[in-house]
Amino acid sequence: MLVVDGCRPDEIGADLTPRLAALRNHGTNFPRAESLPVMETIPNHVMMMTGVRPDRSGVPANSVYDRDEKVVRDLDRPGDLRFPTVISRLNRQGFTTGTVLSKEYLYGIFGTRATYRWEPEPVLPITGHAPDAFTMDAAIGMVERFDPNLVFVNLGDCDRVGHSDLTGTTLQAARQAALADVDTQVGRFVDLLKSSGRWEHSVVLVLADHSMDWSRPDRLVSLAPRFEEDPMLAGRVQIAQNGGADLLYWTGAADRRTAAVARMREIALAADGVLSAHAPADLRLSGLAGDLVVFCRSGWRFSDPAQYSNPIPGNHGHPATRPIPFFIGGGHRLVKHRSSSTARARTVDVAPTVGRVFGLAEPRGGYDGHARL
Repeated sequence: MLVVDGCRPDEIGADLTPRLAALRNHGTNFPRAESLPVMETIPNHVMMMTGVRPDRSGVPANSVYDRDEKVVRDLDRPGDLRFPTVISRLNRQGFTTGTVLSKEYLYGIFGTRATYRWEPEPVLPITGHAPDAFTMDAAIGMVERFDPNLVFVNLGDCDRVGHSDLTGTTLQAARQAALADVDTQVGRFVDLLKSSGRWEHSVVLVLADHSMDWSRPDRLVSLAPRFEEDPMLAGRVQIAQNGGADLLYWTGAADRRTAAVARMREIALAADGVLSAHAPADLRLSGLAGDLVVFCRSGWRFSDPAQYSNPIPGNHGHPATRPIPFFIGGGHRLVKHRSSSTARARTVDVAPTVGRVFGLAEPRGGYDGHARL
């Protein structure tokens, strides 16, 4: 399973990414695939490995306000993930598993669940991820040495370069270079499978956890100052900023929560660049996601609690970054040559698909996704 982090489906083509395009064109492709919900990197990776939505897995976003600790923190601890993963379930059935995750927080949340694990190294400063060449070296080395039944790989360069691309065009050469390189790395992995005789027995699932949107420097949404100007809300609202989404938490008296949330919604929807506001339950998110979830429009980004808090123009976590590549290649007899123009394959479908490959029964309560083989 290869996750090309932050890749848009329209970025895969014969000229720039020929190896990825070949996998897509000769396998099962889902051109209407989506990330679900649009709530950042960690939840989508968790949905891939659990097959259930965040209200059941316990991971609604990258960052939340912890009401007990009274701080905004990342959900990157192994204990934050409460639902059994296909990794741990396969291990119990006697299979072996491996994780090769380029980002430190992904390595953190999946912890010691896999049989074999690679800790990202070297990790670049600021981005907190290992370059794709080192990540693929580790993935190939793991297959050659241990040959796990399931290997889960995250390739992070496309996402990290995407965040630094000022408009999606100004630094387009850097973005294209990252895409070309990830294509080379995926090609290396496919070549290993073919040269070692594993291809005929392999299913290779390729997707992104989300795509990417870009905002201009003047298109920022900062809700914290607006709340501080309101007598009802001042000093009583905490915000966990997730790029394309703000999670809003009322911290005042419980008996004023309903009125306060209504006021938060009113103020948020009046701000330029805001797309919509939702109760977390309406998005199948747990109570960790706060009292109100607010999405920004395409071409905008949230920056809270101040306008300088989020200087990164590349952005995701909102509906504009829902479309993703999602296709299944490999030489295994389960893989068919077809394109499904109607099925909306989603990140939550990965675990059921993996389960189908290995004959794994559904978890207690069933999956929220569907097998795509």
